[in-house]
Amino acid sequence: MTYRLALFGLTIIVFTLFSFDNIELTPYTFPELNHFPEIPTDEDNPTTVEGVNLGRKLFYDPILSEDKSISCASCHRQESAFADQGQVFSKGVHDSVTRRNALPLFNLIWSKEFFWDGRAGSLEEQVFMPVRAHNEMNLDWHTAVHRIINDPEYLTQFYLVFGTNQIDSSHVAKVIAQFERTLLSYNSKFDRVLRGEDYFTHKEYRGYILVNDQTKGDCIHCHITDGSALGTIGTFSNNGLDEIDNPLNYPDPGRGVITGLTEDNGKFRIPTLRNLAFTAPYMHDGRFSTLEEVLEFYNSGVKQSVNIDPKMTHAREGGVDLSPEEIDTIIAFLHTLNDSIFIRNPSHSNPR
Repeated sequence: MTYRLALFGLTIIVFTLFSFDNIELTPYTFPELNHFPEIPTDEDNPTTVEGVNLGRKLFYDPILSEDKSISCASCHRQESAFADQGQVFSKGVHDSVTRRNALPLFNLIWSKEFFWDGRAGSLEEQVFMPVRAHNEMNLDWHTAVHRIINDPEYLTQFYLVFGTNQIDSSHVAKVIAQFERTLLSYNSKFDRVLRGEDYFTHKEYRGYILVNDQTKGDCIHCHITDGSALGTIGTFSNNGLDEIDNPLNYPDPGRGVITGLTEDNGKFRIPTLRNLAFTAPYMHDGRFSTLEEVLEFYNSGVKQSVNIDPKMTHAREGGVDLSPEEIDTIIAFLHTLNDSIFIRNPSHSNPR
């Protein structure tokens, strides 16, 4: 194995006196989870302790941005459930801004598409995009890899994980994806209730019933909380945010840009109901600052839209028409989905 060391402006190749030829990686042990789907495995990128640790380090390192000013964690902060709480649009390099609100990063291991429009088909593919996006990290991958292979510590760690010092962008994407797969949120009060370790208050239970009542909150079609703990069906929907009578007139076509189908214009990823207390503002454009605003939208502000999801069965009436007391109980239930253990988990925090 070799190290590249920069001394007095010169790159020197230093040959080490040890070998890692017999390295055995440590498989990462995921927790046993009830009320969640089975945790899938990835044969092309198995999750290992060594890979997760390296990916975690890179996630927090601004080395992957053009001017080394921002990292993945700049827009996905642990205390915000790896969203960017308080920011409608996140800031990239040179004071640029993103065009959509930053989605939180947790329970991604069960997702099949990523970003609001689903343009990435894997976590590895997802990692590639913000690094080279001009309004985010704005760095070409050739430069990113050059920086890494000229860092002796990184070169050693990549060798330990992959058995090679011929590092390319796919290696970087793989280890960050491994770390992101370990970001599991499963210790909210809701989870404790499902495990028989806690109880809903009367108010919280009433909110739970309303959320799953198709004649009331009617959230169940998109946000499952009765038979699965993910809090989303994981697909794409147009929820009637804007009154649009022509599918070509959506200000942000969303999913339609990816599929090329006009019937997908105005559709966006259905986010989870988990950790909402940490992830405001809400919707792809961050138009709602509070949960009260979100509930009031579904209550009386739903707009008729040409591509509106047919599951929005109360759309013709303008919303679900809940009483203030019913809205209050739904919000009480939603707060049981907040996982304060997750946002403080030291195994997910900055390792530096």
